[in-house]
Amino acid sequence: MTTPSKALAARLKAFNDELIRFIQTLDPQTWHKTCDSENWPINVVAHHIGYGHYRALGLAKLLSSGAPVPEFSHDAIDAMNKEHAAKFADCTKEEVLAILEKYGTAMAGFVDGLTDEQLNRTGNVPAMGGSFSAKQIFEVMVLESGEEHMVSMRTTAAG
Repeated sequence: MTTPSKALAARLKAFNDELIRFIQTLDPQTWHKTCDSENWPINVVAHHIGYGHYRALGLAKLLSSGAPVPEFSHDAIDAMNKEHAAKFADCTKEEVLAILEKYGTAMAGFVDGLTDEQLNRTGNVPAMGGSFSAKQIFEVMVLESGEEHMVSMRTTAAG
């Protein structure tokens, strides 16, 4: 019998594996093509997923343990994303792949070890507009938003 934690961990691992496979197919020219949706090159979008979205792990650790979540605003997150995009404009495939391997593995491993109670424990997440569980954080930040970024990168690479 598969537990909700194991099922979510498998979905996170599958997403990470798909992202890694996609990145491995990109040639150097395509790696630097700009995605219309984000107005960032593919390399920056991929780094953003691995470094930014996978930081959902820290947020989920707080939520699953019942600890309070820092109060970040949307404006603060937008500013951090802009700073991140500028700082990592020249990131390489190797750097991004290493980040995805490290944080993707850590994220799936953490989720796999959660109890149903921990996975579903909720807390206020001001930047996301209300109460969220650790499960919802992974579903929204990694799987939904990450998939939107994947579509954007695939569309750009194909164009």
